[in-house]
Parts: sequence; structure tokens; C-alpha cells
Amino acid sequence: MKELLVATTNAGKFSEIMEVLDGLPFEFLFLKNLGIESGDFEEDGETFRENAFKKAKYFHDKTGFLTLAEDSGIKIAALDGELGVKTRRWGAGEHASDQEWIDHFMRRMADEKNRDASFVCSACVYGPGVEEYFEGETKGVITEALMAPILTGLPLSSCFLPEGSKEVYAALGAEKKNEISHRGKAIGGVRSFLETKRFS
Repeated sequence: MKELLVATTNAGKFSEIMEVLDGLPFEFLFLKNLGIESGDFEEDGETFRENAFKKAKYFHDKTGFLTLAEDSGIKIAALDGELGVKTRRWGAGEHASDQEWIDHFMRRMADEKNRDASFVCSACVYGPGVEEYFEGETKGVITEALMAPILTGLPLSSCFLPEGSKEVYAALGAEKKNEISHRGKAIGGVRSFLETKRFS
């Protein structure tokens, strides 16, 4: 069975990706299960797509496996340019706990009237003769309080209300969430690609 390395150390992201890719004829590998840390990889691209490519190529070159990587983040109208590709590194920082990070974020948003937001995801599948990209975006708003328990590694899911939904990401069932979420859209494209591409 062909191996596919899912290049993330975030268990929450890995779980969401696997919800979409489950059932495909691949052995899915998780960096942490392989004992691989991010090492000297620096996520310093200027766009989500650039970061996804750099991550996929880095871990493919490191392991030799066909690799799927994604980069995602949120764009906040009231905090123009502050988050985006820097989302997890913003505010309380990437080493803060989920609770610490979201507490800082909610305090920063407390007095903002414009709560429009957009989640963006770019995914890249990289390997010998393969370099494919898949995009997803979901618009919505930031709620004034957390509306669901925090999902590990995905604190913003508890306060992001997608357009047309009555529930925040974290309160949605897997099927519905993957249908409308930025990551679900991008990884849905990955699934369609993997279903039709023949790998040697």
C-alpha cells in the first residue's frame, strides 16, 4: 500500500484531514508517530500556498514519502494583516496553550464592531513528479464569546461562525464541518486527486 505522509505535528489538524481522507487506499503517516519533529523547518513563506509547498517539500526530502502539507489561518477584517500566515504565531504565540492563545485573541477582539473573518487553507501534495495544490476558503464572523469547547490545536474553531451556519466550527458534526470548512474544501480536493492519480 502506498504511504502518504501528512506533514503536521498538530493532532487536531491531522484528525480533521483524516476525516476527509479516510477510506482511501493509502497508509497515512503522522509526523509524531514517526518520531519526527518540525526540526529546523521554518514556516516563513508570504502566502499559505508558499508555506504548504515549503513544508511538503521539506518533509518529502527528509523522509522520501509522498507528502501532503497544508497551511491555514484566519484573516480578520478588524485586525487587517495581523494574522493570516502568522495566525498561530500571533498574539500569545505558538508556544501558548490553546486556552492562553484564544483568551488573548478574544480580549483583543472584545471592542471590535466589525467581526468579519475568513478562514483560508492551502494544501500541497508533493513527491516524485507530483506537485499539486488545493485551496479552500470559508467566510464568517467571530462570535463575542466561545460557543463550544476548545478542540485541541484548533482554538479558533470555538468562536468562528461560518456564513449560513447556526453553529461554530467546533460544534459541527464531522460531515457538515468538512463540507463547509476551509480545510475540508482543500482536503476534499486532495481526496479527489488521490482517487484519480496513479502512483508507482
